[in-house]
Amino acid sequence: MRHAARMMPQRGPLRELAAERRRFGYRRLQILLDREGMAMNHKKLFRLYREEGLSVRKRGGRKRAMGTRAPMMLPDGPNQRWSLDFVSDALNHGRRFRVLTVVDDYTRECLALVADTSLSGERLGRELDRIG
Repeated sequence: MRHAARMMPQRGPLRELAAERRRFGYRRLQILLDREGMAMNHKKLFRLYREEGLSVRKRGGRKRAMGTRAPMMLPDGPNQRWSLDFVSDALNHGRRFRVLTVVDDYTRECLALVADTSLSGERLGRELDRIG
């Protein structure tokens, strides 16, 4: 009888912890059970975890665009659409710098090249206002 009682593990604490902490898998639950004095082998715990139907719920996947995408309209003249990009590199002593490039999509003309070690959003707005 004593041997049979040892074979029947306590499933209640496992279920309670799993309900309380839904994002915890069996490995993290084992740490919590060990702290409460209910130590058991990881293989046994995993078996009980699966028998109880417990599992960590999967998170949602990446959201994708709905419907069909319309092709981007081509500009009819200059200054209708600009393309912006940041180019990054490093100096000989390791200091990094960035270059903001602004190109007119119709004329393919480079409207601005702004190089600095730090380009804030405020600075970006000032440079675009100066061009436009």
